[in-house]
Amino acid sequence: MRYRRDTLDTPEWWQELDAYIAEQRRRNPEHVQSALIPILHHVQDRFGYVPPKAINHVAQALGVPSVYVSGVASFYSYFSLEPKGMYTISVCLGTACYVRGSQAVLDEFSRQLGLRPGQTTEDGLFTLNEARCLGACGQAPVCMINERVHARVKPEDVPDIIAHYTAEAQQEQEAAAS
Repeated sequence: MRYRRDTLDTPEWWQELDAYIAEQRRRNPEHVQSALIPILHHVQDRFGYVPPKAINHVAQALGVPSVYVSGVASFYSYFSLEPKGMYTISVCLGTACYVRGSQAVLDEFSRQLGLRPGQTTEDGLFTLNEARCLGACGQAPVCMINERVHARVKPEDVPDIIAHYTAEAQQEQEAAAS
């Protein structure tokens, strides 16, 4: 998924968000706060994180304090208050993956990308994360890049995986430019 961060400062984005907020408020007018989670999902899906401008805007639109919106966004692990890379690499460190060498895989991603878990490359292409279980224990060790699972990953596979996603991003950029 390509996040559309360039739209954050456009009037069209704020109009779209206002329309979405109004739709969510119509669904349950007695409890406007029940609209908050779907609205935050909408923002996160657009930008890959929940920017401070959006937190303030949503709070104002719902008539709640910004700290309340920020608190909800920071409580749930799905939401991020920091920009993430185009590709989020999650390396499983659950028991099955760990005993089959996932720590070495994570270490190699970290070395190749120059990141510690939780960090994003300067070019905004990759974010590296640790995961406790990705639910693919029979294929251990695994990593997940966005929605794609990579099974039986070895440290020597890491450069090819990075090269694949780097090339994919390049192709997307070229297609968008033409």
